Amino acid sequence: MKLRPARRAPSAPTAAPVPAQPLADAPRSALDAAYGEEFVVDLKRRRDQLVARVAELQWDLGGLVYEMAIRNSIKVEVMVKRAVVLQDADAELAEVERILRMDETGAAGACKSCGSPHSSGATFCWQCGKPLLERVSGEAILKG
Repeated sequence: MKLRPARRAPSAPTAAPVPAQPLADAPRSALDAAYGEEFVVDLKRRRDQLVARVAELQWDLGGLVYEMAIRNSIKVEVMVKRAVVLQDADAELAEVERILRMDETGAAGACKSCGSPHSSGATFCWQCGKPLLERVSGEAILKG
């Protein structure tokens, strides 16, 4: 049986040019203010690269499993190694998307109980009403 060359995911789309605006008129997000516009553009570019990479790794892993199955030669350790690489790329993608989403929504974090986003300075979750801040005794503060 002849092996076909592996298919590649389409290349990541390039970012569309952003129209120039005077800095005074442009709304500034928290990430822009803290790190500069280049940081946000780099994160978006990295997200696009990771999306393409994860798609390629999924395709390759699926092809690998298929080829092993038709040859009746399943090697779990080979699949696990490839799955680890995929899992690492997927975890990095999730973190980049979380950072970008927080910047776009103005959220400062998520509730530990229900996962709802909250803004900076919030004391209680708007969804479940549980406290967002951990209670610490005065003794713990003095010892720390």
